[in-house]
Amino acid sequence: MSRYEANPFAEDDVNPFAGGGSRLTPLPPEPYDRGATVDIPLDNSRSFKKKEKELKAKEAELSRKERELRKQEEAIEKAGGKVVKDKKNFPPFAPIIHHDIQNDVPIHLQKIMYVAFSTFLGFAFCMFWSIVAASVYCVNGGWLGTGIGAVILSIFNFIIVCPLAYFLWYRPLYRAMRTDSALSFAGFFLSYCLHIGFCVFCSISPPVLWSGATIAGIIPAVVYARNLFVQMFYFIGFGLYVCETLLCLWVLKQVYTYFRGSGKGPSEATREAMRAAI
Repeated sequence: MSRYEANPFAEDDVNPFAGGGSRLTPLPPEPYDRGATVDIPLDNSRSFKKKEKELKAKEAELSRKERELRKQEEAIEKAGGKVVKDKKNFPPFAPIIHHDIQNDVPIHLQKIMYVAFSTFLGFAFCMFWSIVAASVYCVNGGWLGTGIGAVILSIFNFIIVCPLAYFLWYRPLYRAMRTDSALSFAGFFLSYCLHIGFCVFCSISPPVLWSGATIAGIIPAVVYARNLFVQMFYFIGFGLYVCETLLCLWVLKQVYTYFRGSGKGPSEATREAMRAAI
């Protein structure tokens, strides 16, 4: 008997070196390694849609600006090289100013601008409502001198204060949104804070600057109005001024958020304002 062991490849069906091929069964597939890292894209479909929407908005904005430039160039050529001012289109029945948020303001800022315009119209309505409340107060038992004086002062406030609101804070905001001017933003912030303070003052309406019944606020509703019918008008005016103040605070917050996010710090706006003042 040989001292060597028997040949393990004696049989042809298991000999890998035998002719005719091997009958060895293939190795089973390796199990899935659950600990292996898998590259997963960070952007999901929602972020892709958001980016696509932003790109479309920028593309539409560029197209709009291109159309505006073409219109301005054509208008300048027709005018013989002279600078053409914006066409007056508001209010529609008697145009006295140029106002076109849809075409002048970038798309991502139009919502803020529309709300700001609503606060301007709301403030004008509040001042007009004070005229109505003062008239009702004068007719329904108001002292003769006080009632007539309140009506006259409320009309005077409407005629003076509403245009001031337009020129002091709404037009600077419109210009800032249109041209992205830091100086216009600075003027808006200063005047708009004063406007909000004035709305708070009107909602309380203490008898400091004018007759107590001139502005429809909370104090005239309690002190000066003699019956429930007159009080109702002053309480409504108080509610209107409160709503106006809250909307103005929202606009101020949104504009300030955009202003900080656009890369214009308060120091830059202050420097430009100082240069203009000098």
